[in-house]
Amino acid sequence: MQIAMEGQLLHVVFLLLNVFILLNVVVPGARAKEYVSAVGDPGMRRDGLRVAFEAWNFCNEVGQEAPGMGSPRAADCFDLSSKHNYHRRKQRLKNSSSLIQKVSEADNKLGVGKTFHGLNPEAVNNPDLYATEKELYLGALCQVEDNPKPWQFWMVMLKNGNYDTRSGLCPENGKPAQPFNPGRFPCFGKGCMNQPILCHQPTQLLEDGTMRGSFNGTYDLGADIGAGLDGISFYQVVWEKKVGVGSWVFRHKLKTSKKYPWLMLYLRADATKGYSGGYHYDTRGMLQTLPESPNFKVRITLDVKQGGGPKSQFYLLDIGSCWKNNGKPCDGDVTSDVTRYSEMIINPQTQAWCSPRALKNCPPYHVTPNNIKIYRNDTANFPYGAYHYYCAPGNAQHLKQPVDTCDPYSNPQAQEIVQLLPHPIWSEYGYPTKQGEGWEGDGKTWELDVGGLSSKLYFYQDPGTPPARRIWTSIDMGTEIFVSDKDEVAEWTLSDFDVLLT
Repeated sequence: MQIAMEGQLLHVVFLLLNVFILLNVVVPGARAKEYVSAVGDPGMRRDGLRVAFEAWNFCNEVGQEAPGMGSPRAADCFDLSSKHNYHRRKQRLKNSSSLIQKVSEADNKLGVGKTFHGLNPEAVNNPDLYATEKELYLGALCQVEDNPKPWQFWMVMLKNGNYDTRSGLCPENGKPAQPFNPGRFPCFGKGCMNQPILCHQPTQLLEDGTMRGSFNGTYDLGADIGAGLDGISFYQVVWEKKVGVGSWVFRHKLKTSKKYPWLMLYLRADATKGYSGGYHYDTRGMLQTLPESPNFKVRITLDVKQGGGPKSQFYLLDIGSCWKNNGKPCDGDVTSDVTRYSEMIINPQTQAWCSPRALKNCPPYHVTPNNIKIYRNDTANFPYGAYHYYCAPGNAQHLKQPVDTCDPYSNPQAQEIVQLLPHPIWSEYGYPTKQGEGWEGDGKTWELDVGGLSSKLYFYQDPGTPPARRIWTSIDMGTEIFVSDKDEVAEWTLSDFDVLLT
């Protein structure tokens, strides 16, 4: 009898143990599946890659094409043929003919004066309009039909921070600006806002099953990269993946020079249709569903090999969108639209400009996770060290003093920027809590509650207007080396990029 009872007891314990395992393993897995990815290529795991390239001058335009380069837009998009899949099953990977390219090099070299299907006649000889039309054309070539909507590509974005103030090329808060004397922005003279040389190595399939391709080049138009990089600018993005295995790994490198001391390089997930962050025209990208605060997270693996020096504002994440000061969505009117950015800088050499002695560099208040407002003049409680810099839109009419307004020239419309630093106050959202976390030698996979954090940040709005919907049209990662006084190099790898709707 006792043996029977002990057997029954063991059976009950066994059942309870199985229930415990079920609750702690199966259920969390099931909950994880409830997340819906907002991007067309969740986690960068699709073998048929879609990646594009865009380069901008200081005011997010083209201005003038580099000689022989065409419009600074390009794409590398391909599928794997069924023939290749058969060879993979037989473990016989032989050549790159199994990659079906969607974009030709002739497409990538298209520039002003050359027509293509769907080109607006008004854009044929206008470098700025031509670039936007070319992006739509490349997007159509790369597009993947999918649910809930088609998607196009990851975007490599390169930007030159030189501004020739005598040119009058960039608007001031969306309005035409008069030329003014140099000195405020870097520029070596006429031509400093030029577009870069672009070299494209189309993706190839190697014998070991590795797929690899790249974009690289320099802003120094007469330079020979093969002779070395001393004294010249350089950028490079190499993507690599084994067929059927893991995520694409994007290896980035950015180098500044005396002539080009302010350069930016990002990998972006942009809206598949409509405006992306910082633009005032239709774009193409990877975000099938636009994430809205507070209901999304971002998962990404980052490994910083070389940080880029003390001026490198390396963004663990940069999110961008656009809404008017009255809370309404942007409609293309650059005089009233406002680009909004939130950026987490992880370079430990970046200090907080926000302080009790510099309240103009702080947002008017901080909101805790449990919705307590702490005003910036509350010196005992405001987390000054959590903010590098805040600047308000230059077209706002009811700003709280003291205030610093954002640079009025570097976007096609006014902009508002909230720059954050690692701090314990961000722990609930999964962001770095101390200086050096996630920096050189500390590569890791992050799962960031970007929606939750961005719902708490201060953004300006006209008094008495309904709160804007914080819908983010661009999510990107990379660095902005901000006016370096010597040549600097940043190198990093990025993979597993995903945006999860919660």
